[in-house]
Amino acid sequence: MLNFNPMNKKAIVPCLICLIAFFFFLHMDAQTVIALYDGTIPNSKPFPNEENFHYEPGGILIVSKVSRPSLTVFLPSKKNATGSAVIICPGGGYTNLAMGYEGTEVAKRFNAAGIAAFVLKYRIPDDSTMVNKEIGPLQDAQRALQVLRMRSGEWGINPHRIGIMGFSAGGHLASTAGTHFDKNYIPNSTHVSLRPDFMILIYPVISFRDSLAHAGSEHNLLGPNPSPEKIIEYSNEMQITDLTPPAFLVHAKDDETVPYANSVAFAEALKRHHIPHEIYLYDKGGHGFGMITGKGTRPWMDLCIQWVNNLHFPG
Repeated sequence: MLNFNPMNKKAIVPCLICLIAFFFFLHMDAQTVIALYDGTIPNSKPFPNEENFHYEPGGILIVSKVSRPSLTVFLPSKKNATGSAVIICPGGGYTNLAMGYEGTEVAKRFNAAGIAAFVLKYRIPDDSTMVNKEIGPLQDAQRALQVLRMRSGEWGINPHRIGIMGFSAGGHLASTAGTHFDKNYIPNSTHVSLRPDFMILIYPVISFRDSLAHAGSEHNLLGPNPSPEKIIEYSNEMQITDLTPPAFLVHAKDDETVPYANSVAFAEALKRHHIPHEIYLYDKGGHGFGMITGKGTRPWMDLCIQWVNNLHFPG
């Protein structure tokens, strides 16, 4: 048992961390958290649950070693619900997940605008927990789309207005879901559509080509020596077709972690295929700015919500 003597600083610090974590998950309990899969997780190996979290400077919640994926459900009030929904994939270089400022905080902003949001805690690629780590995150994204469409009536969402959003490496996952939907990576006997109706990509990793690649994300997803074929397969600007869903992109030109050329390359490929899209490039912001934009600039979340509301969907 820890001694709470005020002079015992070594005991106080971990206790404070535990208390912060306790209140965070107490708050999260106010939302519905569901396991992504019923029963066995596809493409998984027997492995103990070693998931852990910590707070980085600034109160940034980081979750790592995710092997049990889940969805946290954020529903707007019925009086202002639009019927649209967004699956949110936090970033973290396929190493961990920034579940707060690239997850729950964004979900609440969507709810305020009447848009349902679902924060996806997707599996971190790991050879010790997966048979094939390169498809693990994509399986989770496809399963999230499947679950939302199967339970759309329960949550009051339009099954034809379900998009996927990602930050940084989460943007790579979201753009992969939006460009690889023609292949089922999960069991799908009822043929539920796994195509997102739109993509929202925020300072996204898009490409693994040398001039654009974020080496960490590439290494963590594909391993140290991916073949040229694998690089092309997961360079999503190379995978756009006439059936690719519309996209909204945001990037900062001074991003030294993921070059903004990733977003530009994706937008240019969308344009070639006549896919509706919008791209906003901020002069300043660096990488990982979340919903924050510089003084004198219009918040991209306002632009994003406006874009989603103005999209025309069938059904």
